[in-house]
Order: sequence, then C-alpha cells, then structure tokens
Amino acid sequence: MTTALTVVAGPGEDGNRVLTATGEIDMSNAAEFGAALDRELAARTAVTLDLTGVTYLDSAGIAVLFDRADGHDLRLVAPRLLDRVLRISGLPRVTKVMIR
Repeated sequence: MTTALTVVAGPGEDGNRVLTATGEIDMSNAAEFGAALDRELAARTAVTLDLTGVTYLDSAGIAVLFDRADGHDLRLVAPRLLDRVLRISGLPRVTKVMIR
C-alpha cells in the first residue's frame, strides 16, 4: 500500500527554510513534490530538504531533485534507506547530501 506524500515547509535552525517530506515520492506525486520545492527555492537562497520520513523514492522523484539541484543551494538530509539509490543516481555529485 502506498504511503501518501506530505510536504511541509518551515524555518530551519540556521535561518534558512526546511522542506520536510514524508511518505513515498513516485511518478504519481512527483509534480506535487516538485511544485512544493519550487516554491521554497524561488524565495530562498538555501533550502534544506528533509527526506528522513521518505520511505520510497523512484526515478521521477530523483529527476525532480536533479532538475532543481543545479543553480540552487539545495541540501538533502536523507535516511539510510535512501543512501544507495541516491549514490547510484549520482545526486551527491551535484548537491549536498547528508545521510542520517
């Protein structure tokens, strides 16, 4: 059963914005995920994307991240569960990724 995606924006401890995603990110909700990320990136110099509550990330979700990593100060915080897929995709070469 698919876990619904929830995306919540708020202030971070460092003064920058944090966008927290929970649930699953796949092709059924990648556009919604991308739109939420776009709103934060449009108004901020740096955004931390907290993916620690994400239990599944497919290629559509990874494409959203790649599309927005270039030209933005995007920082990802991801669970160990996503470490392999993020490394294989090459995303850590284009943006900051911290695994928790």
